Amino acid sequence: MARKRGKNYKAALEKVDAEKAYPIKDAVELIKDIDFAKFDSTVEIVFKLNVDTKQADQQLRGAVVLPNGTGKEQTVVVFAKGDNAKAAQDAGADFVGDADLVQKIQDGWLDFDVAIATPDMMAQVGRLGRVLGPKGLMPNPKTGTVTMDVAKAVKESKAGKVTYRTDRDGNVAVPVGKASFDTDKLVGNLKTIEDVIVKARPASVRGVYVNNVSISTTFGPGVKVDLDSFSSVEA
Repeated sequence: MARKRGKNYKAALEKVDAEKAYPIKDAVELIKDIDFAKFDSTVEIVFKLNVDTKQADQQLRGAVVLPNGTGKEQTVVVFAKGDNAKAAQDAGADFVGDADLVQKIQDGWLDFDVAIATPDMMAQVGRLGRVLGPKGLMPNPKTGTVTMDVAKAVKESKAGKVTYRTDRDGNVAVPVGKASFDTDKLVGNLKTIEDVIVKARPASVRGVYVNNVSISTTFGPGVKVDLDSFSSVEA
């Protein structure tokens, strides 16, 4: 059954040429212009990649710090002990603990955006896999959230670090800021994540790697982006 769209969405869609891949700056200005939400929408970029996610070496996962932040205040928890716990607190972590923090989450508390852990804590944190995994909150070395340098991880998360990973259909969706951001700031963030995704191309992929790129706001329609136009932008 087709999803019903409201009149605001339909009006926005009429301003988008579905057959056109817009230069990145034009695409950003267009999604800002047609955004109709009554709040500051999140801007998201989606890459449709020619990868086979059934192959382990073609699954992308990682993290990157956006130069202009995400526009969202991140609540960060850190699983650590001793000096590492103090380093996390000094770096600005919102909640720091070890067994007590694990228990708190097991009891149902999930009021945070990022979870970081030192390697020695992962035996305990691993028990939270069924809770944190489905929400994308499980600490992972590939995203820099299992580390001994918790201070750096906290500061990066607070500064605008985002994670990315392929879904089962080979898509990568990443939030890159807010509709209220200046066009140049959004373009800078988009260029940064585009660089990362392009450089992460698995060696086993043959032919075209990026099939399609689009950007959108929370409720707005997607706007296709000309991948080649990123080359004229400095991150």
